[in-house]
Amino acid sequence: MSDKPSVLFVCVHNAGRSQMAAGWLRHLAGDTVEVRSAGSEPGDRINPAAVEAMREVGIDITDQTPTRLSWHTAEASDVIVTMGCGDACPVFPGKRYEDWKLTDPAGQPLELVRQVRDDIRTRVVELLADLGRLRS
Repeated sequence: MSDKPSVLFVCVHNAGRSQMAAGWLRHLAGDTVEVRSAGSEPGDRINPAAVEAMREVGIDITDQTPTRLSWHTAEASDVIVTMGCGDACPVFPGKRYEDWKLTDPAGQPLELVRQVRDDIRTRVVELLADLGRLRS
């Protein structure tokens, strides 16, 4: 792993879970980690409920756009965190993989999206602690 590890979050639409995870990682790690997110079947926009849930905790993800998962992006990442992308997620030898079982926030009420947001925050904090990248 490089001096500045790269973490890739992958979900199906790259519109909810992976965007919230990337938002948390940027917020909590600053520039100590390179943050990427992508989807196996990207949507056309970020889930408005995910945007609202993150806005409530002071994190703006409105400048992000769902992106298609590419072989190059996955290969260039040190850690790949999957969130329900199924068989579309590539496997590269030597990469660290984590599969986070999370409810898909698509079409869910804001109350449930908040729970997903908070679950993701807990997991991102644990990942950062494991990588030794928590900011004080």
